[in-house]
Amino acid sequence: MKLRFVLLISSVAAMGGFLFGYDSGCINGTVNALEEAFGASGIASGFNVASMLLGCAAGAFFAGRIADMFGRRSTLFAAAVAFALSAWGSGIADSSLEFIIYRLVGGFAVGAASVISPAYISEIAPAEYRGRLTSLQQLAIVLGLFMAFLVNYLIVQAAGSAEAVFWLGYPAWRWMFWAELAPIAVFAVGLVFIPESPRYLVSAGKAAVAGKIFERIAPAGQVPQMVREIQASLDATRRPGFRDLVDSATRRIHPIVWVGIAIAVFQQLVGINVIFYYGEVLWRAAGFSEADALKINVIGGALNIFSTVVAILLVDKWGRKPLLIAGSVVMTVTLGAMAAIFSTAKMEGGALQLEGLAGIAALVAANLYIVGFATSWGPVVWVLLGEMFPNQMRGAALAVAGLAMWGANFAITMTFPPLLHSVGLGGAYGLYAAFAFVSLFVVKLLVRETKGRTLESMSADALDSTND
Repeated sequence: MKLRFVLLISSVAAMGGFLFGYDSGCINGTVNALEEAFGASGIASGFNVASMLLGCAAGAFFAGRIADMFGRRSTLFAAAVAFALSAWGSGIADSSLEFIIYRLVGGFAVGAASVISPAYISEIAPAEYRGRLTSLQQLAIVLGLFMAFLVNYLIVQAAGSAEAVFWLGYPAWRWMFWAELAPIAVFAVGLVFIPESPRYLVSAGKAAVAGKIFERIAPAGQVPQMVREIQASLDATRRPGFRDLVDSATRRIHPIVWVGIAIAVFQQLVGINVIFYYGEVLWRAAGFSEADALKINVIGGALNIFSTVVAILLVDKWGRKPLLIAGSVVMTVTLGAMAAIFSTAKMEGGALQLEGLAGIAALVAANLYIVGFATSWGPVVWVLLGEMFPNQMRGAALAVAGLAMWGANFAITMTFPPLLHSVGLGGAYGLYAAFAFVSLFVVKLLVRETKGRTLESMSADALDSTND
């Protein structure tokens, strides 16, 4: 019964990840329509897509501190409000500037949810199930992406194109953003019924309230000891803050923070979001029609979901580090294959053309790449970020790692259109393949296994950067 309750409240928190995925994915089918509606250039179009990521970086950076001050649940409430404002505003925007402002607001919500949802789940989950429960965040993200792709596809099928008039006289692309309001409402209602993180409550001096919540999610006989262990892992003289990231003896940032930054950045440098943000543009550049390109997105989204479920089943059995290593190998091979395939493509009439079976081979390689990412770096990085940092620095460390992650995401997203026009898809995927190769050594040298350990047991030695 207690595990069922933990699963329920974890699922509600993971809805923040669903909105993260939906908000990121709904832009996919609107890129060309936005160019036409706003008269945007290629660079301006790229910023229409990537502008949200600046808000994500800000949201991720400030959310950790806000969550340390006001609580995890309150921060997620604020994110829900920002999601709603962004979804509505993006749909009513009449200029690139107005659209970008609303996307920045949505980005702030995405950034906040991206770090606070997994942190909340990690803080309420039993150690033996924490990997699987925290992986719900990534499952929710890919479900959100899939739903965005599916809704975009269905709207285009009904309207004829993203630019065509749809319901109530509004263009179809506007409805692609407004459709997000339904899951936002579900998220907001769900937050009313979940408790605050007990580990946050202990840090806020509310140990008695935390104990009552622990009684609902942990064996009753263990509750007093759990509260004492959390108190022992915190500095009783002050509340958590950014100064906890610095070692008081060496005056340098703790090595564990750099490890978190490294894995957060490499999750983006392997180029996964190029497929999710620009998938429709990418496959149309490869010679597919708009409808077929959107259909390919739906297929990729379904594979993403299936692979994430596989990761959930394996993360607490195989461990975090083996999955990351296997994922790096698969991504290096498949991205290298995509680079080779696209480098042989010819330009005809200003459009990229893949001859013979090259188009099918590119599709297979791309989908195997998605499988490799979704069974490893997709969910496992969120698991590690939610559990690897000591209680005292978790909020601040997540803020910094989240800022680095979204900064890398912004860089990859903004540079893809110029790369596409300068070195082509072959060169772009070659670059991502190189990053995937380097990520293998980042994991082998820096990442420590956290499978099956309590958050408090990791706090004592998390600051030791020596590899297992």
